[in-house]
Amino acid sequence: MNRLEKQFLEQIRVRRLVMDGEPLLVAVSGGPDSMALLSLFLAVQPVLHCRLGVAHCNFGLRGPDSLADEAFVREACRRLGLECFVARFDTELYCREHRLSIEESARTLRYDYFGRLMKSEGFTKVATGHHVADNAETILFNLFRGTSQPSLRGIRSRHGSIIRPMLLLHKADILGYLREKGVRYRIDRSNESDSHDRNFIRNRVIPLLLERFPDKLMPSLQRLSEQSGELEEFLESAMDGLIEREPGLQPAQGWLDVAALKTLTVFEQKEVLKRALREHGYSVDAVLLQRLVDLLTTQPGRRVMLEGGGEVVWKDRRLCFLSALPSGA
Repeated sequence: MNRLEKQFLEQIRVRRLVMDGEPLLVAVSGGPDSMALLSLFLAVQPVLHCRLGVAHCNFGLRGPDSLADEAFVREACRRLGLECFVARFDTELYCREHRLSIEESARTLRYDYFGRLMKSEGFTKVATGHHVADNAETILFNLFRGTSQPSLRGIRSRHGSIIRPMLLLHKADILGYLREKGVRYRIDRSNESDSHDRNFIRNRVIPLLLERFPDKLMPSLQRLSEQSGELEEFLESAMDGLIEREPGLQPAQGWLDVAALKTLTVFEQKEVLKRALREHGYSVDAVLLQRLVDLLTTQPGRRVMLEGGGEVVWKDRRLCFLSALPSGA
């Protein structure tokens, strides 16, 4: 094994991402990051003794290029003798039906498919090709959209059955590895457009910050990510205990007790409200959380509107989470 392969294996061992003999899916788009991920796993497979399969998602967003990506991944798997599982999605239709962005729709479709595939084919984990720059991009994206501080942890190396073994690898090292190994890959030209916020951060914001702070940006964001992760773990434990002691703060019941909320600090109120919003399928941002906290300083009958027509209403002694009525109801 070369230097990068040894580093990759070390991260898997240290973070306990893959156990010996574990059946593993590798998410492969055909781009440089996922092709490097696949090549790295093939290099360490004799050590891990793991069964490898490939999962490819065709979101149908780039016409002939999407089909060419799919054909490229299928052919690579055929040459390597790997199982290849492919799903095609009408992502734009899903986006319209669920009132989500293209990015959110693709993410939901992708991870739902991975979950079904693991269950039906006997895999226990899915590996994705996120790396250092992806983590930096995610942290900045979350910061700009007004997320709460713990969410600045960025991308986790392991989240449930999803693992990211390349999270500490740099893009330059990944591209150098592909050149050294002669691994072919596809380029998604849509990533060059700045029309989406993530692309703008990747293509414009991060290069500008790196120009000014070449040796500080990535290490600083990595430290922020790690510290935010540690804080999130502490908060999860603390909030679990608080909610267990107070039945009126259970997020799944559809309402929260106003008197119980008012005994909490503002920070604790926001954490409880955040859990309740997520439990009922609503996205969370700092502005919405502040509006809900401010609701507690008003009086019964007041409400805060949520996305998709839902609302939080102060009725009697409760904050009630109400979904929008179906059209025609």
